Amino acid sequence: MPLQRQVYPDIESLSQAFADFAATALLDTLSRKPQVTLVVPGGSTPRHYLPELAKRPLPWDRITVTLSDERWVDVDEEQSNERLVKQCLMQHLPQHTRFVGLKTQHDTPFDAIETIHQRLDCLPLPVSLTVLGLGEDGHIASLFPGMNPDSLSAHHCVAVAPPIAPSLRVSLSLEMLANSERIVLVVTGEKKRRLLDWLNENSDSKLPIAWLLQRNRIPIIVFETNE
Repeated sequence: MPLQRQVYPDIESLSQAFADFAATALLDTLSRKPQVTLVVPGGSTPRHYLPELAKRPLPWDRITVTLSDERWVDVDEEQSNERLVKQCLMQHLPQHTRFVGLKTQHDTPFDAIETIHQRLDCLPLPVSLTVLGLGEDGHIASLFPGMNPDSLSAHHCVAVAPPIAPSLRVSLSLEMLANSERIVLVVTGEKKRRLLDWLNENSDSKLPIAWLLQRNRIPIIVFETNE
């Protein structure tokens, strides 16, 4: 499916536009379903747009928030995506808004897959809105080049030992991401924009973003800056 790219002059205007789009998307699903799931990523860029989303007057008691992926570190550590999302989104929402994290007490994510799968299986599915970042190497969530996309669908999640990273990770599976009702990419930086330009003209099966484009049934909306 194609990418639908929307370019903004700066991160502030992108964040406002993203929050408006996300709110409209969630309300659309809520008009048809009693409960919905919102998937959000970690990283630096969500620090800008998640607080904007928190300002939107949504029925947060009907929205469950979870993560696209997580580093296998304590949830209080700086590298934890759960920590970031709680700081930038959850603490600004009504107190009883439901959040489902991916980290468990298991020693490794490989030991935790069944537990996390069951946790995710209790969410309102399919996911209403999945928000993803994009790595300069084409990775999404914690699905990296070199992984076998055909082996990623047995569970809702997959354990990952990244090629260059200090910690193990857990990621939503390609299948779960692709089955989302709507998918948004938020992209900043020239290298990532050039990667998107290249993807518009080519299909490289080695890149996880290409796997998603091949399997997704609807266009992926891209919010990007020209900074």
